[in-house]
Amino acid sequence: MSDIPRSPNVFHPRKPSAVGSRNSLAQEGRSQKDEYKQVIAEEVENILKDIQVKLPEEVLNELDVMGGLKEKLYNYYNQNYQNMFNRYIVTAEDEMVKKVRNFIDKEESKALARYSPKEVSEMLDQIGGADKFNTGEIEKSMVNMYGHLQGHIQRGMNDLENETNALLRQKTDVGAFIRGENAYSIIKCAFKDNLHKPKNVSDVKLSVNILDSELISPIFQYQVTVEFLIKDQISKTITNLIEQEVERYQDELVDEGKDELTDSELIFEKIKRVPNYTDDEAEDEGSKRYTFMAKELVEKIEGLRAEIDPKEFDPLNIRENIKKIIDAENIRNRGFNTAVNSLTSILDTSKMGYQYIENLKNARELIVREYEDMDVNNLPDERYQMRLKYYDQEQLLKERDAYDKQMEAFKNEITQLWDVVGAVYESNKSGMRVNDFDDVARRMRSRIRRTKQDSGEPLYEEIEKTWDEILRIKAEDTDVERLNNTYLHEKQLLKKMLSRAAERVSTMFGYDHSRDRVEIDKRIAFLSREFEEFDYLINPYHVQPGLILDVDITSIKRKKFTLNGMANVLNEFLHGVSKGFQDAAFATFKRRRSTVRSDLNQSFGADVDEEIVAKAPEIQSFGGGDEASDAGVKGKADVTPSRRRKKADDLQEL
Repeated sequence: MSDIPRSPNVFHPRKPSAVGSRNSLAQEGRSQKDEYKQVIAEEVENILKDIQVKLPEEVLNELDVMGGLKEKLYNYYNQNYQNMFNRYIVTAEDEMVKKVRNFIDKEESKALARYSPKEVSEMLDQIGGADKFNTGEIEKSMVNMYGHLQGHIQRGMNDLENETNALLRQKTDVGAFIRGENAYSIIKCAFKDNLHKPKNVSDVKLSVNILDSELISPIFQYQVTVEFLIKDQISKTITNLIEQEVERYQDELVDEGKDELTDSELIFEKIKRVPNYTDDEAEDEGSKRYTFMAKELVEKIEGLRAEIDPKEFDPLNIRENIKKIIDAENIRNRGFNTAVNSLTSILDTSKMGYQYIENLKNARELIVREYEDMDVNNLPDERYQMRLKYYDQEQLLKERDAYDKQMEAFKNEITQLWDVVGAVYESNKSGMRVNDFDDVARRMRSRIRRTKQDSGEPLYEEIEKTWDEILRIKAEDTDVERLNNTYLHEKQLLKKMLSRAAERVSTMFGYDHSRDRVEIDKRIAFLSREFEEFDYLINPYHVQPGLILDVDITSIKRKKFTLNGMANVLNEFLHGVSKGFQDAAFATFKRRRSTVRSDLNQSFGADVDEEIVAKAPEIQSFGGGDEASDAGVKGKADVTPSRRRKKADDLQEL
């Protein structure tokens, strides 16, 4: 039990903080009696002056102003002031004592809720103190135990959910991997039969893109400059300050009875406040951009990267010490290391072991394979490999250039194959036999020419040919499509060209396997295989700067052990690394405090119920008129319920 009394239990007019006392411990030696005597005397004098000024002279002559009236005013004011002030002091002290007592009781109950008996904890505290004998480590162990238990339970629930969904669907599809809230992150997911065992084994390609804005811990390239890291931190600080300022501005609008800012107005209000914190004057030392870090310091670290030449390193230099501070925060490596730790720990705890791992830390790339061997002929049918890599905008531009060149190379090779097959086909035609439609058209050309001359229509050979008879005509690309090449039309065209070439070779040679046919078939098979693998890759035009997780899985169709295990790994990894997609409209939506609902009888500003105002004139005269009341109050609100509506429906008041 606490030594603090439950309530003030002393009644005395002069003892400090007693019930009925006019003195308080909070006065700290001040004379409260003299203070309120001075206040009362001044107020009585003010009242008498007002009476003398405002009352007519004949009325003043009838009043005993200097005698009985002053004494009565003084006694009346003194009595009421003392009663009011003493009640306030005693009530405040009583409530404060209650709050302190409850706080102490709460802290004592915390001390009792230990993992050891109260007597033992007291004995240990008396022997060595709380800093030597405490339950902190035990508490941490218990938290870790419960955390691991919760993780195992969650993982088991994920397994059960995936197995149940697989049984209900009776098929394997993309939904078996990524659940609904993370489906947006998929760049590409393709199921296909294994090349060596197409009936029993499936190959799955899954690529996931986690954008920079969605990463919980931001990732930076290893060679990013210290200057960029510091400016990035300053930019985040400026953004936070602007958001706080706009939030205060919105609160002021609500207090004034106005509507809150819309989403568009909110954006422009933030933009308007940017010049308050920074500007573009990079050469001026007094520029606002150097408020957080001086221009001299920024110049010292210009071009400073992750490593300093040992010949130039000096621990007493300014730039070395700034770099040491930034490196101590581990901003450069924190994001990527967190992603690597998350992925490997999830693989360990999900029974998805791996025999090969290569962490290219400086390149921001992680390669994980279940087996070290790369020869598919020696690998089991249940296996996986993963590639985790961070791409910035510059890397993506290089990848897109390489992708364009590779696509152009395939186009040239397949076109050359198409031309060779066409030439061989034409050379093997018999001059006396009709082999295809072109032969018939060639024989009828002279007759068609005479017919066209009579009608004046152009010949077929004179008309520009725009259709290749393989795919329909492709619409011309716009600027958006040129900057984001999908190559879907080109890939489909090249695949059909390979298929048509194989059909023509089969028709042309039949069962004759001559040397020419063998070489052409080998070339068709090679280009088909290579182009299929190229098409299986991620198109860098569809990737945005951020983290890329590329997973290749081979699994037995009837077993699907690796597929089900990898589904849990991917969902848990995305949940631990990514904040997820947020629609700005839903993320910023909230119930506006300034919203006026028609079903509630509330009015703001000028929309005051006239009936209430008419029935309550004392509201108008309380502050001495409209001018006086409006001078100190910016917004007015009358929330008095309407009597007419109350009679109609009492439930609305509830």
